[in-house]
Amino acid sequence: MALRVPISFEFYPPKTDEQRVQLDRTAARLKAHDPEYVSCTFGAGGSTLSYTPETIQRLREHHGLPSAPHVSCMGGTREELRQLLKLYRALDCKRIVALRGDLPSGMARMGDFRYASELVEFIRTEHDGWFHIDVGCYPEMHPQADDAFADLRHFKAKADAGADGAITQYFYNADAYFRFVDDVRRMGVTLPIVPGIMPISNFSQLRRFSDACGAEIPRWITKRMLAYGDDAESIRSFAAEFVADMCSRLVHGGAPALHFYTLNLSKPTLNVIEHLT
Repeated sequence: MALRVPISFEFYPPKTDEQRVQLDRTAARLKAHDPEYVSCTFGAGGSTLSYTPETIQRLREHHGLPSAPHVSCMGGTREELRQLLKLYRALDCKRIVALRGDLPSGMARMGDFRYASELVEFIRTEHDGWFHIDVGCYPEMHPQADDAFADLRHFKAKADAGADGAITQYFYNADAYFRFVDDVRRMGVTLPIVPGIMPISNFSQLRRFSDACGAEIPRWITKRMLAYGDDAESIRSFAAEFVADMCSRLVHGGAPALHFYTLNLSKPTLNVIEHLT
């Protein structure tokens, strides 16, 4: 299929020179596909707080990419977040991804905000009209949610607080996305909901990620991947084709855009995009 919707890419902030080289290489390769924007995850806790702003500046100045920093409630005081938002505005960032986040390892306390809805409201109060605010959502339910309906109510609270759009946790069951969209539409939520896409590269790593974040890997995919054994080429081909087919179904079903979780690697994402164009 022709790629008929905007795409965006997520990176994480590098901490070493080697990782910076990797990010530069990946950003340069993916820029060729004209992303609407790129995002950068939150470097939380102590001195690492600076990693995300540094990466945002690098992506904007070295690569000319419109960049959206993740901002997390966890570990940050109201004043720290206020200063961070002022910095991003000074860097001419027009987009923010506002998340609750997880408490960083070794940190004893949460920040001044407990929920992403509170953070969204704070950003709206401080900088109304400047930032486009995206929030997260979980088609297969947040792993810490009490139940599916509570999870939907939490998402609606973020929308009601002033979010402009949402990006989902990754998934491998398109029906979960469509069901989630239908559910929140019935609740009166109208903001665009962009599916988050995780290309499959390291399957063992993906299984660990998925166990932690509550993303279900269908049993048949696990069985197929295990059956390939050490046949790396077959794994790569199957993974790219499967994820691309899911993307095609999502777009044809009304998804307004696609947001790729790159893990700072270009090849897995490019393999999927090549199947879509």
